[in-house]
Amino acid sequence: MKLSLGFSPCPNDTFIFDPLIHHKIDTEGLEFEVFYDDVETLNQKAFRGELDITKLSYHAFAYVVDKYVLLDAGSALGFGVGPLLICKGDPELLQSKLTIDNSPLIIGIPGKYTTANFLLGLAFPNATNKQELVFSEIEDAVLSGKIDVGLIIHENRFTYQNKGLKKIIDLGDYWEKQTGCAIPLGGIVANRKLPLDVQHKINRVLKKSVEFAFANPKAGLEFIRSHAQEMSEEVMYKHIELYVNKYSVDLGEEGRKAIQILFDTAREKNIIPGIKEAIFLR
Repeated sequence: MKLSLGFSPCPNDTFIFDPLIHHKIDTEGLEFEVFYDDVETLNQKAFRGELDITKLSYHAFAYVVDKYVLLDAGSALGFGVGPLLICKGDPELLQSKLTIDNSPLIIGIPGKYTTANFLLGLAFPNATNKQELVFSEIEDAVLSGKIDVGLIIHENRFTYQNKGLKKIIDLGDYWEKQTGCAIPLGGIVANRKLPLDVQHKINRVLKKSVEFAFANPKAGLEFIRSHAQEMSEEVMYKHIELYVNKYSVDLGEEGRKAIQILFDTAREKNIIPGIKEAIFLR
């Protein structure tokens, strides 16, 4: 059975999917047609229901629960892994400006439906002057003055200081202090049109893929490097260590609780619509 599969070219995704798509594990008869896209493009594809399996942000998932169900394997949750709000100027001054009504600051975001933007809305509800950019372009947009503040994700949290940029706030840390939970960033979902036994098979083989990657961390090095945008090997594996952890193998009770709190909080603040379907694979 051949299934369409979408994930990002970021090291955490290529790390966990390498064993799956290159048949380093038993895929139980499943074959995959792979699409590599940034997270906001994957979110948009999910809105259209284009893919059988896809990575997407948890914010976006709230809008497609009728189309997709969340797998227990493959998620990116964790502590100290949240998006950062960065600037070129005075961090304290800019943070104060973000709190005023109708803040005039232009904020570069990696996509409307990213979990990063959701967290920004929680922390700074008055900061609504946003400009969507590809995540890898945000640092340079801050440096050039195109935007006042940048919301960065992925490997950029390791590079912004080297460019002379400064942190205003770690929104993951903000979330952790508010809830005591890991921050849910992205998950892997399966199309509800697929038979239930196929959904469970996908979850099984993905879990095996993550376990294989953990047991053989350098097995996919060339594949990971080929998609890593000239990232050094050290930064690649820092990235992987940050976003791939026990929740990537299996959400477990803790991971499911964090996701439920995220959705409940967003619903209370009218950031997402009401959800009628079951979120998790049963």
